[in-house]
Formats: sequence, structure tokens, C-alpha cells
Amino acid sequence: MAGKEPALIDEENIIGEDADNRAQVRVWLRLLACTSLIGAELRRQFREEFDFTMPRFDVLAQLDREPVGLVLGELPKRLMVTAGNLTPIVDRLVEDGLITRSPSPLDRRVQIVCMTAEGRRAFRRMAKKHSLWLASLLAEFPKARLDGLVKELDDLKNAVKRATEEARA
Repeated sequence: MAGKEPALIDEENIIGEDADNRAQVRVWLRLLACTSLIGAELRRQFREEFDFTMPRFDVLAQLDREPVGLVLGELPKRLMVTAGNLTPIVDRLVEDGLITRSPSPLDRRVQIVCMTAEGRRAFRRMAKKHSLWLASLLAEFPKARLDGLVKELDDLKNAVKRATEEARA
């Protein structure tokens, strides 16, 4: 071994590491597949039944949680989108009379968005259907297993959050 440096990574370690990482890759791919399948069906249902989009529904869902409105700059953070992507969605919801956008009385540069009474009625109607569509899509999966899956996914989410926080530190 004299004069020969030990390999930090050799083929055996790479193969073993790849095998160890397969479970993580499979989890990611299954999560992505489920999200894609469910999302596509929900988008189709919203389009066909309400002539509405999921992003517009998502904006209304955020505003439904805030009866006094929300600072416009907060919406992209909550929805994990850019402000540029959100602007046309908000514009359309304003045009349709489902939300209002007005300057803050404290700072005219800040916009406040609120759901209108019509928007609240429309959202509640759509939210009820959304819930029924999800129930239908997941009907074959036993409720007890869904409850366990939610717990497992909560644990997974928290582990991923910790890992990303550590990576940023």
C-alpha cells in the first residue's frame, strides 16, 4: 500500500450508495406521480365545471383564510410563486369581481387584496366540489391508511425542512 493513496470513493462504495439512495428516489418519484395525477384531474374538473384554474382557486383559498384581506406581497410567498406569475391571476380575479385590490391606508405603495362576497360564495362552492373530487380520487385508499400516510408525510416534510435549514446554515 506504500505510495498508494486510499480511494475516498471507490466503485463498491458508489454502488452501495446508489442502492441506499434508491428508496429516496422512489419516494420522490411516487410523490411527484401522485401530485401530477391528482393535479391534472383537479385542473380538468375546475376547468369543466367552473371554467376556472387551480392558481385562481389557490389565491381565493389564501384569501378565504384572511377575512380582512392580505397584503398583496404576501400572496406569492404563501403560494410559492413569483409576483410576476401572480399579477395576471390577481388582475383576472379583480376583473371577475371575486376580489378587490386597494392601497393600504397606512402606506399607499402597499396593496391589500380582499375577497368580495361574490368571491367568497364562489370559493365556498368550488371548495366543496374540490373536497368531493379529492374524496372520490382517494376513495379506494382506506381512511386509516390515509391517516397514517398523513402522519408519515408530516414527518417527511419536517425532515426535509430540517435538512434544508442545515444546508443553508
